[in-house]
Amino acid sequence: MEEVVKALELKNLLDSLRPIDKEQEARIMQKFRLDWNYHSNNLEGNSLTYGETKALIMFGITAQGKPLKDHSEIKGHNEAIDWVIEMVKGDRPLTESFIRELHRLLLNELYEEKLKKGIKTESYKTTPNHVITQTGETFFFATPEETPAKMGDLMAWYNEKIEDISFNPILLAAEFHYKFIRIHPFDDGNGRTARILMNFILMKFGYPPVIIKTDDKANYFTALQLADTGNLEAFVNYIAKNLNRSLEIMIAGAKGESIEEPDDIDKEIALLEKRLKGIGESSNVGKTEESLSQLFNNVMLKLNDSILKRTGRLIDYYLDNELLFEFLEIPDEWFSPDEMLISRLFTSSGVTMKIKFYKFTVIGMGEFNYSLEFDYFLSETHYTLATVEDGLQKFIYKKPYGIDLTDDEINEIALNEVKRHKDFIEQKIIEKEKSE
Repeated sequence: MEEVVKALELKNLLDSLRPIDKEQEARIMQKFRLDWNYHSNNLEGNSLTYGETKALIMFGITAQGKPLKDHSEIKGHNEAIDWVIEMVKGDRPLTESFIRELHRLLLNELYEEKLKKGIKTESYKTTPNHVITQTGETFFFATPEETPAKMGDLMAWYNEKIEDISFNPILLAAEFHYKFIRIHPFDDGNGRTARILMNFILMKFGYPPVIIKTDDKANYFTALQLADTGNLEAFVNYIAKNLNRSLEIMIAGAKGESIEEPDDIDKEIALLEKRLKGIGESSNVGKTEESLSQLFNNVMLKLNDSILKRTGRLIDYYLDNELLFEFLEIPDEWFSPDEMLISRLFTSSGVTMKIKFYKFTVIGMGEFNYSLEFDYFLSETHYTLATVEDGLQKFIYKKPYGIDLTDDEINEIALNEVKRHKDFIEQKIIEKEKSE
C-alpha cells in the first residue's frame, strides 16, 4: 500500500520535528477542527457553508435562513471533537461506553428532538437501518438484535490488535471505521461517529486527524463500497492518502511554514463574497452607453408602462399623457424619448423622469393636469432612484449598472404612485363637493 508507506515516512519526519511550538500547534489543530466540523457534517447533508460553520464555532453567529437542526449538528459535532481531543490527552481507552458517550455528545443539541422521534442517543439502534445502492439493491447493516454482540466483537478485535506490538495504527483506524459502518449501531449519526472514532485512534498514536472533504464524497463512498466487495485495501489506501494531506499540513506548521491549503483561500473568498452580498448588490458593468440603454429600457420605460397599465381607465379622463426627461445639466428643458437620449444620459450626472397627464376632462371638475416625477442619479458605478412628491425626494433604490429593478420592485413603485394619483383625484372631488 503505497499511501500507507508514505504516511509512515511522513509520521517519522513529523516526530523528528516535535515538540511543536504550543501556539503553532494550537493554530494547526484549530484548522483541523474547523475543517473536520464542516466537511464531516456537510458529507451528511448539513447546509451550513464553511464560512457559516466557522462563524458559528468561533463567534457563535448563526446563519440566517438555515435550519436550527443544521446549527445544532455543528455544535454537537464540535463538542464531541473537543471531548475526544481531551480524551486523547488523558489516554482514555476506547470502549463501548466511550463510544456511547461520544454519540450522546454528538447528538446532544438535538437530544430532546431525538427522544420525541424515538431515537436514543446513548443506546444502540432499535429499528433496522439500510441503504439503497446505485443499482437499486438494498444493503443491510446489522439488525438491532445483532448489534450488541457485533459491537462486543468489534471491541474484542480492537483490543486484540492493540496488544500486538507489530500493529499499524493506520490500518487499525481505517479498518475500525469500516467495521463500525458495517454494523451501523445507532439510529442516527453513524458516519460522523465512525470518522471521529477513526481519528481518535489515529490521534491516540500521534497522527493528525483525517479530513474527508465534501467535494471528495464520491471517492469516499466508492472506497467504502469496494470494501463491501472484499477490497478493504482500497479503503485503507484512501484513508492513508487523506491522512498524508493532514501530515503534510502538520509538518509545514511544525516548520513554521504556511498551513493554508490551495482551497483555503477559495473558502475565505467565498466567506468574503457572502459578507459582501449581505451589504448589497454588485456588478462590474459600470456606466456605459450599453448599461444606460439597459437602464432606460428595463427600468425607466418599464416603470412608465407599469404605471400606465395600473392607472387603467383613469387615463381616459385626460386628453393626453406624455413621458418627458430633464437633465441636471440642462434645467428647464424637457426631452421626449429618442435615439439621442442615451448619449445624453452618458454625459449626465442625473435625470428627472416625468409622466404627465394633460387636461382632466370631467365637466364641472375644472381643468387640471397631473404628473408623476422620478429622479435618477447617475454615478460611475451605480444609479439611484428617488420618487418626488411635493418637491421632496424619497430615495428608494440604489443599484449597480447591469442590475435592473425586479418586477416586484417596479410593481410596488407603480402601485404607490397610482394610489397617489387616485387620492389626488378624490381630493379634487371633495373640494368640488365642498364648494357647491
